[in-house]
Amino acid sequence: MHAKSRFVTAPPAIGATLAAALLATLAGARPAHAQNHFEPMDVFALEFAADPQISPDGSRVVYVRNSMDVMRDRRRSELWIVDVDGSEHRRLGEGGSPRWSPDGTRLAYTAEGQIHLRWMDTGETATLSQLTESPRGIRWSPDGRRIAFNMLVPYPAPSLVVPPRPPEGADWAAPPIMEDRFKNRQDGVGYLDFGYNHIFVIPAEGGTAVQVTTGDFRHSSAPAWTPDGRSLVFSSNRNPDWVLDYRNSELYIAPVAGGEIRALTDRPGPDQSPAVSPDGRQVAFVGYEDRTRTYQVSRLQVMNLDGSGRRIVTARLDRSAANPVWASDGSGLFFQYDDEGNSRVAFATLDGEVEVLAEDLGGTSYGRPYGGGSFSVANDGGIALNQTRPDLPGELAVRLRDDDGPRRITALNDDLLANRTLGEVEEIWWESSFDGRPIQGWIVRPPDFDPSRRYPLILEIHGGPVSNYGDRFSAEMQLLAAAGYVVIYPNPRGSTSYGEEFGDLLYHNYPGQDYDDLISGVDAVVERGYIDENNLFVTGGSAGGIMTAWIVGKTDRFRAAVAQKPVINWISKTLTADNWYGYYFSRYDGLPWENPDPYWEFSPLSLAGEIDTPTLIITGEEDLRTPLSESYQLFHALKMREIDTAVIRLPGASHDMSRRPSQLMAKIANIVAWFDKYRATPRAS
Repeated sequence: MHAKSRFVTAPPAIGATLAAALLATLAGARPAHAQNHFEPMDVFALEFAADPQISPDGSRVVYVRNSMDVMRDRRRSELWIVDVDGSEHRRLGEGGSPRWSPDGTRLAYTAEGQIHLRWMDTGETATLSQLTESPRGIRWSPDGRRIAFNMLVPYPAPSLVVPPRPPEGADWAAPPIMEDRFKNRQDGVGYLDFGYNHIFVIPAEGGTAVQVTTGDFRHSSAPAWTPDGRSLVFSSNRNPDWVLDYRNSELYIAPVAGGEIRALTDRPGPDQSPAVSPDGRQVAFVGYEDRTRTYQVSRLQVMNLDGSGRRIVTARLDRSAANPVWASDGSGLFFQYDDEGNSRVAFATLDGEVEVLAEDLGGTSYGRPYGGGSFSVANDGGIALNQTRPDLPGELAVRLRDDDGPRRITALNDDLLANRTLGEVEEIWWESSFDGRPIQGWIVRPPDFDPSRRYPLILEIHGGPVSNYGDRFSAEMQLLAAAGYVVIYPNPRGSTSYGEEFGDLLYHNYPGQDYDDLISGVDAVVERGYIDENNLFVTGGSAGGIMTAWIVGKTDRFRAAVAQKPVINWISKTLTADNWYGYYFSRYDGLPWENPDPYWEFSPLSLAGEIDTPTLIITGEEDLRTPLSESYQLFHALKMREIDTAVIRLPGASHDMSRRPSQLMAKIANIVAWFDKYRATPRAS
């Protein structure tokens, strides 16, 4: 641990002009010089391919094209289609969740809260449903005659009394709302509607939707049809104690025509993403048997349709599998997984042999370099996917049966990036000072980087902490680099994509030695000789905000810090957040009122008396995951101690502060301005 020492506030350095340029751009002004670096308003020019769906014959791909509406300050989604050779690229219309019919003649999709159908030969469209709630997870029946989906079935809100009726024309307050649900809020949504999600089936020619599942249970997953079209397999928790058994889900099979709903699995832990084999004899899924740990690997598994004969397919792959899709001949399964910060599409035989088909899967997060992305499979084994690289936002790619690898077929951002010099991104590994473990990260250098100069350094820490950064495009990292900073973004212990043991090192120990991993990463970059060690800064969001607050309580090595949407007090967080129930036992031992010591021991607030670093806090006003009250606890503590601090509230923002492009831009501008405020005059090289 570095010795603590108090920094003297420095006047704004030359980097402050860059922050001023960022803020000026937000106000609509343009810099006088010719633009060649990535700038805040460029966020509105970015486009991303998502949810790629290859046609059954492997000739075309329909996907969701996401762009940014500069006038509405929101993401805009449209359906586009393109041939697999990249030709005939054209718009289909508004909508999302496209799904081809089994014969490829029709396309089902959702728009304006309804299910729609498009005939691909004529382009005619029709609205199939008249639903009162929005459908999700639409799936065609094998014969193309029906569509299954998931939808909320509301029930009346609980009430102890009938509220008095106001006189006609009176302006009374809204009546009180009684809450009795275990889970009642969700970040980015707000208070949840009263109701249970159920599975429905509607004729593909339109008509009345028929409810398949019953009972006071949540059926929130997309269903999988059996080949005969008689049954649906889905994930849920229909156990009597399901409310408190919140870590668990089972696989069930339900006859479409009505009848007994049978459980196919019966074990603690999540069993999810069912896929029925083409011959109808087996079900593939992902999951694990819960041991109440911080992180456990979800493995690809197969069992008979009656639930017998369960076995793990990816037993030799120490990575979490997701999104299984059967090969049309039943010889194995396509799936996706993350490995060392890179998302992949792979194929596994039923004997467990795994072949990587495509890397760089992703491109749906334009803020920070998180994973994601999806793929689909044609009848002949051709795949469509979205791809990303540090210099490539989400584009559409295909790998056909005879291809050696995936090839990009869209150029959504080439017009923008052809005129921008991005910060170069380099992979780096180092050893943790705690135990010598290899730790991976990435360095982003400013555009026009000169290795003979000394640059300020930003340590940017990912959220989760059970998550990962990777070699993916990130508007946030590019904007920080364009402001003149070298940025390092690491995957310390607890990050996913390095196996179960590495991801579980934070069990009952968070924050823990991930601190040592991060500081060792800073040392590794400093050793390269182009960092001004007197100008080190730290920031991060969510778990990264937690670690930022934790780090400045452990060392004064950083001149300034910005904690984004942090948890400051694990007791208050655990009892107030939308996912409040997710931390007992798996993150800390016991319940906070029975064993409060670990909750306090690992709270950054316990170190508030040791923080001397000027610390800014940024949080969305509607954040339900790390509520704004957490930020104010740190703010008030530092104010009491006369440490320079401030809180920036983003009105209307939830935990994801990048949902509206202007808020992402404003967040980055304030981070840069805070760091520039404390940036010392660079020392000579």
